[in-house]
Amino acid sequence: MSTNKKRNRNGKWIVLFLLPVIALIVAFFIYPIVFLVFLSFMEWNGIQSMSFIGLENFSELFTDGVFQTSIKNNIIWALSAALLQIPLALLLALVLTRAPRGWKFFRTVYFLPNVISLVALAMMWSALYNPEFGLINHFLESIGAEHLARNWLGEIDTALPAVIFSYQIYVGYFMVIILAGTMSVPREFYEAAVMDGANVLQQELFITLPVIRGIIVTAGTLAVAFALRQFETTFLMTAGGPANQTPILGLFMYRRMAGLDYGQAAATGILLIILGVVVLTGLQRVFGKTDAVGDAQQ
Repeated sequence: MSTNKKRNRNGKWIVLFLLPVIALIVAFFIYPIVFLVFLSFMEWNGIQSMSFIGLENFSELFTDGVFQTSIKNNIIWALSAALLQIPLALLLALVLTRAPRGWKFFRTVYFLPNVISLVALAMMWSALYNPEFGLINHFLESIGAEHLARNWLGEIDTALPAVIFSYQIYVGYFMVIILAGTMSVPREFYEAAVMDGANVLQQELFITLPVIRGIIVTAGTLAVAFALRQFETTFLMTAGGPANQTPILGLFMYRRMAGLDYGQAAATGILLIILGVVVLTGLQRVFGKTDAVGDAQQ
């Protein structure tokens, strides 16, 4: 059989095996996005017929103060993921890689929140932040810092930081990803560094971090993506309050859908997708490719 015939035959099988996946992508990804774009140019309450209004939905959004606050809060959430979750996850991974006593136990404990219902954790944090019987205020009072006690979720200055702080409990997910990378670094690198007189800090700075750079970028990308699409924590803990200071785009979109304004909800979804693409693309451009582990091992 000639090479061209064999190639054509293999190509047909490849297409045949890819058809189910292509059908799923078209049905559950491409079609919804196309319909979302179409709907964003319409005025529709889900009951009456649609009416074309062009870019009016988008122009109304950019003059809406709550929408502007939502965009700002989404960016703050993304920054918290990049500047808080990933550095903390990296620090935990570096410590656990050294296999201190009980490291397997702590690895499990740090990851445990990721297998617990997000609703349950949100309710737990709401109870901790409660101004009357919450443990946080009781702890502050017990150490003589009652002047620091406050209504954490009810005050404008503390509501958003309190919600973001509670979300850091999911750091274990990214810790596991980075830990898998640190444990794949060849031990010979460290042995050679020790022979050259490098201490632990120098080993981490000049061996571990450069080798797992790609893993860190991957974990950072996931963390930012999760932060941008965040909804449940804010919805359950503050519902966007107080005084509309903690809404994010997901919650804003939910409110528009609950108000039967599907056109503006769709426009919000489009802008959220664009924001995600811009942020994640910028992250990839700034930090580069994600295959540093493979390069180092080669």
